[in-house]
Amino acid sequence: MKRYDTAASRAFVLAMLLIVYTFNFLDRLVMSILATPIKTELHLSDTQLGMLGGLAFAILYSTLAIPFAWIADRTKRSWVIGISLAVWSGFTALCGLTSGFAQLFLFRLGVGVGEAGGVAPSYALISDVFPPQQRARALGIYSLGIPLGAGFGILFGGAVAAAVDWRTAFLAVGLAGLIFTPIFALTVREPERTGTIGQSQVSIGSVVAILAAKPAFWLLAFGAACSSMVGYGLAFWLPSLLQRSFGMTLLSASHFYGLLLLVGGIPGILLGGWTADRAGLSGKTGYARIPGIAFLIAVPLFAAGILSHSSALAFALFLVPQALSYMWLAPVLTAVQHLVPAPVRATASASFLLINNLLGLGLGALTIGKLSDLLKPSFGDEALRISMLAALACYLVAGLLMLIAAPRLQRDWVD
Repeated sequence: MKRYDTAASRAFVLAMLLIVYTFNFLDRLVMSILATPIKTELHLSDTQLGMLGGLAFAILYSTLAIPFAWIADRTKRSWVIGISLAVWSGFTALCGLTSGFAQLFLFRLGVGVGEAGGVAPSYALISDVFPPQQRARALGIYSLGIPLGAGFGILFGGAVAAAVDWRTAFLAVGLAGLIFTPIFALTVREPERTGTIGQSQVSIGSVVAILAAKPAFWLLAFGAACSSMVGYGLAFWLPSLLQRSFGMTLLSASHFYGLLLLVGGIPGILLGGWTADRAGLSGKTGYARIPGIAFLIAVPLFAAGILSHSSALAFALFLVPQALSYMWLAPVLTAVQHLVPAPVRATASASFLLINNLLGLGLGALTIGKLSDLLKPSFGDEALRISMLAALACYLVAGLLMLIAAPRLQRDWVD
């Protein structure tokens, strides 16, 4: 065990975890910019693309996260994270060797298996490295892996696909993760754990029992899941919308969306972490109220961007709601850490991620793709625009659930 008792040592482990999380989302979302050439070469429908973009990944990613987190709570979380990075990077590289839909679906399942062991143990590790008053900001910085990974994945994937082909893009990002794996394994050590429950006492059933009795957990989890249905759905389908309805090339669409994720997403996550830590000084309700308000404000702005016909206007309209849609990460993830005793945080986080990802990641891209196929006979290429617009209703539900959770969070909090 290592003591991270200096700011420099804590910053180092956070930076290494951030790089791993960047690979996580780079490998997860690079497929969104590659969807059009994949669809053309493999002759896929939007429904099949939606399955590859969400369901194929989410099935095992969501369900295996709990047993992997249970192992992490009982062993070394840094080991679990490193092994997971190697597994998902390897399967990402294999996606570039696929010969059809069935094989690509299986490889995406493999990516989900690997990534199941990466996120929840990282949340718990960060919570042991940083003191309570810094956790929301630390988790916010860690969550920068989402826009960084997604943004750079889309920019890099689009450039490689335009210059070579989509298969080379998968191979390149997968091999990069494999190269980084030994660096992480050799430099990140397990921190000393906080709390009083012995590792041998940790069980999945006991953690589920604790969470089941806390209304705040269910409201936060289902609120996050509703938001993720829109977030992951838009993340997967926006590059295709830009090409179908805005007339962009693959490379132009990658520049548009990659920059949108970086310019809009990074400030949104940092602002969420900062406001959550400030709000936490006077009470716990802000950890849920801030995301709820952000979701409700984002809906009309996203709708205006989707309905516009100018790429420049759409970029301007998307910037603010893109930031708002990421503000939930730091406060909600911090709140989940404080609904259970410290030694079982990884298992609690995995339980949260099971709901969030199985519904949000699993159904978001698929639902929009299926609706697009159903509407295509009547609306042609504009069917995707209408499907994405309809999906925004889930943000309204997410906002209301977060606002309802706020007063209950105060009662369910564990210091």
